Amino acid sequence: MNRRLALSTLLAMPLLASLPACGFRLRGTASFPFRRLYIGLPANSAMGAELRRAVRGGSTTEVVDDQKSADAILEVLKDAREKTIVAVTPAGVVREYKLTQRFEFRLRDQQGNELIAPSEIVLTRDLTYNEVNALAKDYEEAQLYRDMQKDIVQQLIRRMSAAKVV
Repeated sequence: MNRRLALSTLLAMPLLASLPACGFRLRGTASFPFRRLYIGLPANSAMGAELRRAVRGGSTTEVVDDQKSADAILEVLKDAREKTIVAVTPAGVVREYKLTQRFEFRLRDQQGNELIAPSEIVLTRDLTYNEVNALAKDYEEAQLYRDMQKDIVQQLIRRMSAAKVV
């Protein structure tokens, strides 16, 4: 049995050694150039809760509830979802939608200096539709919006960690 364990360990070593070469890396923690952050979204909104969770769980930055005690202020200019018809059948029945989520924001410090100028993150997903499976398609739509929201939060975290404090 020891021979089998030694052989499997020996065979696994080249595989483990090749992981860093392919670019694999754990996400780790974000390093923000500020200590306290105010997020201009309600804490009970889906996006606000997701963003607060990501900042608290992935960095040493503290999320504060008062703008005056924050080193950086994230202002949300727009957080909108759109659903557009892309394709219909000859009978006029919808077959495909395009889901879009737009998130506009800016990051500034306590003195009003812009750390990130007004920026927009736009994500789109395609959703095929079938009226026979309407309930399942509604669930799929909600899931696609949740996935887009998670992607927006991750992009926002990366942009905030790259911000330069004046």
